[in-house]
Amino acid sequence: MREAIWLPQIDRDSCTGCGDCLPACLPHAIGLIDGKAAFIKAEACTYCGACEAICPVSAIALAYQIVAAQTSRLSGH
Repeated sequence: MREAIWLPQIDRDSCTGCGDCLPACLPHAIGLIDGKAAFIKAEACTYCGACEAICPVSAIALAYQIVAAQTSRLSGH
């Protein structure tokens, strides 16, 4: 069974098609489709965050999973 891959979320409604994210994406996972940013090689995405940082209209967002570790308390009982 394949493990799910996390991908940045691209809001194509907000994307202006400026292309700033293309050179920022070193594995070339993002391209323009119909003038908007989209994943053309999703499997190449390293989730580095460069695309999110460079987007001038915040159309790209990386979701992060927060995992809370449960600690056990030692008691004298």
